[in-house]
Amino acid sequence: MSEFMDRCAVECFHPETVGRVKGNRLSEEEVRKLSEIFKALGDETRIKLLHALSQEELCVCDLSKVVEMSQSLVSHQLRVLRNLRLVKYRKEGKMVYYSLDDEHIINLFTQGLAHIRH
Repeated sequence: MSEFMDRCAVECFHPETVGRVKGNRLSEEEVRKLSEIFKALGDETRIKLLHALSQEELCVCDLSKVVEMSQSLVSHQLRVLRNLRLVKYRKEGKMVYYSLDDEHIINLFTQGLAHIRH
């Protein structure tokens, strides 16, 4: 068995296919923004926060209890997620409530979870 089973056995390329795919590639700005989102999703604390928020809107106090971290540390992580538009917040009196930003984030999270569970 060859050690190069994951490569083509012959050097060739398909100009039409390459042209189609290259014509549809991401802009540098899109690559940068997606990279930032996936870096943020690479943090275990942020995954825990997103999972909690995928279930329901929570205030910072409750989130800190769910992930067993100080409000200060949770707020820092939420700021990162908010700057990337992964979560949003609303104020109600002296309370600050967080939720996932939109259906795209909910889908991204639930699809990733479904992928690892199956």
